[in-house]
Parts: sequence; C-alpha cells; structure tokens
Amino acid sequence: MSELFQLSAVEAAQLLQAKKISSVELTGNVINRIEDVENRVQAFLIWDKELALSQAKVVDEHRMRGEDLSPLAGIPIALKDNICTQGIRTTAGSKILYNFIPPYDATVVNKLKQAGLVLIGKTNCDEFAMGSSTENSGYHTTSNPWDLERVPGGSSGGSAAAVAAGESLLSLGSDTGGSIRQPASLCGVVGMKPTYGRVSRYGLIAYASSLDQIGPFGRTVRDCAALLNLISGHDGMDSTSTSVPVPDYTKACESDVKGLKIGVPREFFAQGVSGDVDMLVRAAIEKLCELGAEAEECSLPFSEYALAAYYIIAPAEASSNLARFDGVRYGLRTKELAGHISLTEKTRNEGFGDEVKQRIMIGTYALSAGYYDAYYKRAQQIRTLIRRDFDRAFEKFDILLTPTSPTTAFKIGEKSDPLAMKLADVCTLPVNMAGLPALSLPCGFVDGLPVGMQVVGKPFDEETVFRVSHTYEQASLWHTSRPLL
Repeated sequence: MSELFQLSAVEAAQLLQAKKISSVELTGNVINRIEDVENRVQAFLIWDKELALSQAKVVDEHRMRGEDLSPLAGIPIALKDNICTQGIRTTAGSKILYNFIPPYDATVVNKLKQAGLVLIGKTNCDEFAMGSSTENSGYHTTSNPWDLERVPGGSSGGSAAAVAAGESLLSLGSDTGGSIRQPASLCGVVGMKPTYGRVSRYGLIAYASSLDQIGPFGRTVRDCAALLNLISGHDGMDSTSTSVPVPDYTKACESDVKGLKIGVPREFFAQGVSGDVDMLVRAAIEKLCELGAEAEECSLPFSEYALAAYYIIAPAEASSNLARFDGVRYGLRTKELAGHISLTEKTRNEGFGDEVKQRIMIGTYALSAGYYDAYYKRAQQIRTLIRRDFDRAFEKFDILLTPTSPTTAFKIGEKSDPLAMKLADVCTLPVNMAGLPALSLPCGFVDGLPVGMQVVGKPFDEETVFRVSHTYEQASLWHTSRPLL
C-alpha cells in the first residue's frame, strides 16, 4: 500500500485499528508526499518530520500494548497557523508574529493530543485570516493542487490544499466569513463550520471574536464528522463556548434523506454565481430529491446585505483584537526606537500587510465617535435581521442548500480589486452572521476545477447537515477524485 496518503482518514483509521498498517508507516508515507509536492503546493509554513514520526511511534506503542485509543489515534493532521501550539512557532500568516512561539496549546490542540493524532505541521493562511485566496499571507501564496496557477481559496487555503494534495489526511481551519467552506469548495474537499460556540476558540488568534469558529477539513463527510467529535464541547477557557450536549456525529452519517425538506434560497443563486456552478448545485439538489427529500425555493431577503454588514462588524472587532500587537509584549519590534508611540506605529507599519492595515482602519473608523451609530450599530441591526430570515426559513425547512463559492478557483493575481475578492465569500458570509453550522462538499467539476455545495443547518443541528451531506456524497463519486500532481 504505497499510496496511503490517498486514503480518507476513516479508511486509514480502520487499517490502523486492524493493525494492517502502523502510524509510523502512515505518517512516513504522508511525509514522503510532502517532500514530493510541497515545493509546488506550498501548503505549509512549518512542518516537522521528526516530531511527527516521534508522535506516531508513541501511538503505535500504545496500540501494541492493547490500550483503548480514540478512533483517530495515529492519523496525521495539519493545523492552520492561527491556532496556538505550545513550543511550535505560530504566526497567523503575519510577519508581526514571525518569531512568536506560544507558551500554551489551544484547547483544540489539547484535545487532538489527548486523542493521539499526529501533528504534521502548521498551514499557510491569509494574514490573521483576512482574505479569500491565501495571497494575503505574509510569507507566500499557496497553490491549488488542481491547478497550481490558481488559488486554493482562503483564509484557510493551506489547510484545504494540504488535504487535497495528500499532504495530510485531516486539517483544522478557522471560519470567520467562509474561510473553511470556500477553500474546501475550491480544493474539492469537505470543510465544516460548526455552530458558533460548538468548538472552543481558546488559543485561536482572534480576528473577529463574534464570528470566528474552528472547524475540520477532510476527504469525506465522515472524516469531518469524526474529527468534529473530538474537538467539540464546552470549554471553561472560552466564555462563548456552549454546554449543548455533543452527539456522535459519525452516527448521523446515514444515507437517508427521506421526508426531509430542503430550502433553496433564491438570493444565493443570484448575480455573480456562474452558470456552471448554478447548474451543478441544482443537479445535486435534484439528486437528493430522487433519494427522497423534498426541495422548494425560498427567500432570505436580508442576506443581500450580509457582505456590507460583515465588512463593518468584522473589521471593527479586528481593530480591537489586533491592538495587542504593539511591539512591546511579543512578536515583531521595530529597530527604530524613538519613544513608545513611535515604537508602536513603526512596528505595526512594518509587521502588518496592506489588507490587515485596511481592515483595521475601516474598523477603527466604524467605531469612532460620531460614526458608531451610523455604521457599527446599523450593521449589528442588519445582522439580527439576517438571523431572523434564517429562523423563519427553518420553521419550514430542515436544511438549506446553496453554492459555496460563486465561481471555481481563480488564477493567482487575477483579483487585484479588493471588492472583487470580497465577493468570493458572498454565499458563505450570511451563515457566519447568523452563527449557523454549514458544510461544503464537492458536487462536480468545471473545466477540471472542483465546485462545492453548501449545506446549512439549524443552530446546533450539525447532525442533519452531516446526514444530508453524507447521503449526497455516497450517491456521487466526486469525493473520490484526486488532483494529479
């Protein structure tokens, strides 16, 4: 079995549990894959061969002793580089944190360690998760494994590309406005944004605290369900973490949608969504109807304001969160020392990229005296109306289906216009504004490039999201396709 890196995480876990392969063998195969393709894909900011193999060896020793291990013990995983890892450099894709080594692990990292997963490395991302292409990384741009001249999406582009390229079987990303689902769509993998509060944000370097959520990438829906099992649950270190019971999501992966009512929001198929994407998503909805579901068009009228409201709320929260990077306590410090104010100004000017500076300035302006009510307060009111739209829709429907991204992956450097770039998240932003769970999974290809369908659920109803997604996945073969590298 020379191409173990091609397996889904659940397939590999079954082989590990049956002792047909070892974690060292699996991890070594994935590392060989990284050595073969990473110079072209550039999914990682840092990866550590020796650390990964040593972790895998420990798991194998526990398994040989007959110890009770988690279902994913021994599976290689990559982490987006805005998730803190004790003793391992964590930059959030920014030069201002080029030398930052966290003194603690994020809660999700602690859970992964306890479950025996093998950390391969930290993946590239748009700086502080601000972007839709990874072109805003302070270090390099990641390429899409399906076409190396195109972007993998963002901001979790490295995490999506690593799974698509076989450089990791699983990965974690963060999703503030679509940063898991959009790259999952463009890279042809499965990506899940859980309900806000379902997964602890402790140790996630904050962008917009009321929107950020950590979630899984995998080759299959079941992969994401198995990983979400491990990272979900209440955490006393995160005041926004909820105590809602966590079910076994893998049990929700049943091929049965009979009687389920699907809502198809017309606003998500409007101008900007390419004809090919529209056609493939509608074909996927028809497939689910053939399998027993019922679909009906519906309306979420305030979703058209989500983009404008998001780009006030998120930058406002970023303005506050990023004020901590001042050159005093950690991270970059300018060498031009001329008083405290000058130190902070020069450090932030040298350390932050253009996109981050732009969003900080927008956010600071929106929060300033005389403009707060006109911008920030009004945007929050729109956010409430968006949530009410979803609430009304879910009174009638069990699930909503939409495109994930309005187009397939665009070429690196193609979208120099900031507005054109921001429109890449037009289908995903409303879900974050409402705090809902949503998953993207492959539903076809256009000119060799993947297309994703977004499955949106009720708050804390990830089970139905997984059920619908798994049913469609098993009725199609899109998830079995692999890029040729």
